Amino acid sequence: MLEKKTIEYEKAVLIGVMNKDQNEEKVNEYLDELEFLTYTAGGEVCKRFVQRIDLPNPKTYIGSGKMLEVEAYVKSNDIGSVIFDDELTPGQQRNIERQLKCKILDRTSLILDIFAQRAQTSYARTQVELAQYEYLLPRLTGLWTHLERQKGGIGMRGPGETEIETDRRIVRDRISLLKKKLLKVDKQMETQRGNRGALVRVALVGYTNVGKSTLMNVISKSDVFAENKLFATLDTTVRKVVIGNLPFLLSDTVGFIRKLPTQLVESFKSTLDEVREADLLLHVVDISHPNFEEHIDSVNQILTEIKSSDKKTIMVFNKIDQYEHKTIDDDDLVTEKTNKHFTIEEWKNTWMRRVGDRALFISALNKENLEEFRKRVYDEVRDIHITRFPYNNFLYPEHLDEY
Repeated sequence: MLEKKTIEYEKAVLIGVMNKDQNEEKVNEYLDELEFLTYTAGGEVCKRFVQRIDLPNPKTYIGSGKMLEVEAYVKSNDIGSVIFDDELTPGQQRNIERQLKCKILDRTSLILDIFAQRAQTSYARTQVELAQYEYLLPRLTGLWTHLERQKGGIGMRGPGETEIETDRRIVRDRISLLKKKLLKVDKQMETQRGNRGALVRVALVGYTNVGKSTLMNVISKSDVFAENKLFATLDTTVRKVVIGNLPFLLSDTVGFIRKLPTQLVESFKSTLDEVREADLLLHVVDISHPNFEEHIDSVNQILTEIKSSDKKTIMVFNKIDQYEHKTIDDDDLVTEKTNKHFTIEEWKNTWMRRVGDRALFISALNKENLEEFRKRVYDEVRDIHITRFPYNNFLYPEHLDEY
């Protein structure tokens, strides 16, 4: 008999704030994403707390009244974790832990935890470990408060460093070691990329959970891990793909997210090098998500940070099979039409028209419009190849019969 495996989720509450930059609708959307992150990490959200506050409290992030409300709920419902939507300072985290007496996480530490769970290869684990140590270093006093003062008494007098200083030194040494290790692997990966020859390189980029790995599997007929959770892919996967008679390299990269921790951007440098060195970017967008335009902005911002925003890009709007728009009844004269009511055809007549033939609408899961997608990628890759090897374009003659 096989035993039925039950997964126990840790109870958690979420905390967000409303201010002049974040209205109620935006806060709810951000907390929805935070809830999905919590679920991916193995938590169950029991309640959300939202406070309207212009500036975060420097001591506890939220006001004292809201903190008492959270404290009462945490005690009465046996809550294991309290998760904040923004990054907390070490001082705020220490003060909140002292009052609530439970685990306090912010958005950054939650993302780092998911990355630690998802890392499969030694290289990915090293990258995540480095990011975690860099995040942890200024927060050591918050974790081990019993180490804040040097112990006194018999045998403890005289010169010597406190335990917290010892821990800081150990962490700094570990960070230095991990950086050297990554530097060595980065050189190896750079050599690997250099040995790939003259093939055109295409990279899939986009927000997390938009279907990049599913699209990769469909195009390359490979078996890259894909799941309806955030950050299912951490390790860059590169496959040789042939469309018609034209071979090229396709890489599936780590998904981006709003407020991606700077520690991760830095530690995943070589993974993002796949994007930097690509000849063509396929920017995959989940058009079924109600705030996909903000996701596009977040991805473009990170592409700018890694100096890849000027690359030739095709916008691939995925999950058209799941797209649903709000409707307005004929006799409804009050409701104002917004972009939430647009059909896909109406979306094509908005700013997407300026993208022109650089916008494609597909469903990777149901394989809708994939022939159009293959032809568009084929044309782009062929143009790049001909530009690079003007006298060798006869190697890849027109091949319009099969994609």
